[in-house]
Amino acid sequence: MALFLKIIEWKSEGSGQIVHRVKVNGRDINGGSKIVVRPSQAAVFVHKGKIADIFGEGTHELNTGILPVLSALAGWAYGFKTTITVDLYFIDLNRFTDIKWGTSSPVILRDPEFGAVRVTGYGAFSFRVGDAAVFLRELFGTKASFSVNEIAGYLKKMVVSGLSDRLGESKLSVLDLAGNLAEFEKGVTAAVQEKFAAMGLKLEDLVIENLSVPDTVQKALDERTKYGIVGDHTDVMMKVAAAEAMKAAAANPGGGAGGVIGAGMGLGLGAEFGKAMGEAMQPSAGGVCPHCGAKVAANAKFCGECGSKLGGARTCAKCGAKVSAADKFCPECGAKL
Repeated sequence: MALFLKIIEWKSEGSGQIVHRVKVNGRDINGGSKIVVRPSQAAVFVHKGKIADIFGEGTHELNTGILPVLSALAGWAYGFKTTITVDLYFIDLNRFTDIKWGTSSPVILRDPEFGAVRVTGYGAFSFRVGDAAVFLRELFGTKASFSVNEIAGYLKKMVVSGLSDRLGESKLSVLDLAGNLAEFEKGVTAAVQEKFAAMGLKLEDLVIENLSVPDTVQKALDERTKYGIVGDHTDVMMKVAAAEAMKAAAANPGGGAGGVIGAGMGLGLGAEFGKAMGEAMQPSAGGVCPHCGAKVAANAKFCGECGSKLGGARTCAKCGAKVSAADKFCPECGAKL
């Protein structure tokens, strides 16, 4: 004698299980049974491999009136007077979140400025079962249970494929990737959504946390950015390079100025580099003697030409009027200076 189940239900405990088949004793049910479908669940009856009736949230008393498709498939001409053999699957319709994805190999992007560039990325997405019947037909089959881990790898590949297509269609430079993550998320979501729907799933949201390029490309971008800040002009780049080379020369006195200038010429800096280097090698500017007009060092106390004490203005020896270093005669009295 078969043991009939009275209450049929499944308590999902958030273990990542999407589908659960109820273990019915003898796989038999009768008209006295009730099915309890919890919030965010669906219950699907399958008879001989064919999907019959689907129930949503609530408590349902099983009878031929509430199971029209199953009744027709099983040939219940006399109601529940005879038991039937069916499979009952509960499907979790909750959102499964924080599914991590990442590019296992770089995506080749044809950059309009840098040529072919390898791009890698990672992020997360969430999904849910959108159509229980389609999901059972397309993916589940006859397994007793089905979890997120069993499908996550396949879904990740679809996300990465959608990202690759979107990157290729965008024709954006890698310089603009970071500023367009939101647009990429929308584009990839739209491209992948149709593929998810074909499996009875719905992509709830997609997050692109990062899109990056190899270190060598990143270094080149950093250099370009540095020059771009100061104008991104050739003459500016020359001056910056010359200044950096002079710093290197100062840090390595034994290297000599010639080697640094030679390196600058090799970089194509030419006259600009030599000029900057020459100015850097000049002694600190001094002044002129107010008495004789001779050039004197910046820290000199007496003129090396006429021996006059420095620090005061030049004056006429005859009338005491102030005169400039270039005057040969006093503009006040005409005396020869």
